[in-house]
Amino acid sequence: MADPAAKRPSDQTVNPRGSGAASSEAVARAARERSEQERETQPLTAKPSPSIRARSEPASGQYFEAEPLAATAPRTIAVNISGMQLRFVTDSGVFSPDRLDAGTRLLLLEAPPLGARDRRVLDLGCGWGPIACVTGLRSPAAEVLAVDVNERALRLAVGNAEANGAGNVTVAHPDEVSPTRRFDRILCNPPIRVGKSALQGLLAAWLDRLAPGGRAHLVVHRHLGSDSLARWLEQRGHEVTRLVSRSGYRLLDVGPRGGESASPRPEPAAGRAP
Repeated sequence: MADPAAKRPSDQTVNPRGSGAASSEAVARAARERSEQERETQPLTAKPSPSIRARSEPASGQYFEAEPLAATAPRTIAVNISGMQLRFVTDSGVFSPDRLDAGTRLLLLEAPPLGARDRRVLDLGCGWGPIACVTGLRSPAAEVLAVDVNERALRLAVGNAEANGAGNVTVAHPDEVSPTRRFDRILCNPPIRVGKSALQGLLAAWLDRLAPGGRAHLVVHRHLGSDSLARWLEQRGHEVTRLVSRSGYRLLDVGPRGGESASPRPEPAAGRAP
């Protein structure tokens, strides 16, 4: 490959005192040629367009991957919710690294508070840990288990629980959880983009671990299939109630399969769910 420097035109000496059209044209022509040659010798990867970047990078960085390939870029964000001012370390390759997702915020603000019998709580797909940490801080007597397949997210959740003083939060990979373990409450902002089949398999496996009388609260955007998800859950034999509908998000209350409910079914908030 030829040396890029060899392509540049030789420096031209211009008499600064010259006058007339010939002198002006020479200066302009030299400037144009230099600019064109410099553009030609720029590396193609210097500033790739978004379309080039999307094609050249592998399908990586998805928050539901075990080891996201996205380059790590830690950052700290503040989360103010229910009078609590918390700080979380997040990173690329995890869900919503730059802010508390609107659906997660709705879940934390509108899901019914834990009752005295809600001692075993699962944060399913915990990401960097906002649901687990806020729930643990609100209910110190509860045992909160946060699970995720994303190893980077698990490391973040461990650090964030410790940094925010949520000592009742345990973080684990799903494979580390006993299949006989049952939960009184499951909280989840489901990984919709994992695909319909994988999502249904995930929810089926964990919702079947609801204890009698337990409830799950799921938040899903309408445009991402909240209503079809609710129908599928009902077809599986779950009680499903839409508690809140706001900004396109649906907050679903889901009972154990087969109606194993020992507690009253919650009522939708007045004026919120159409």
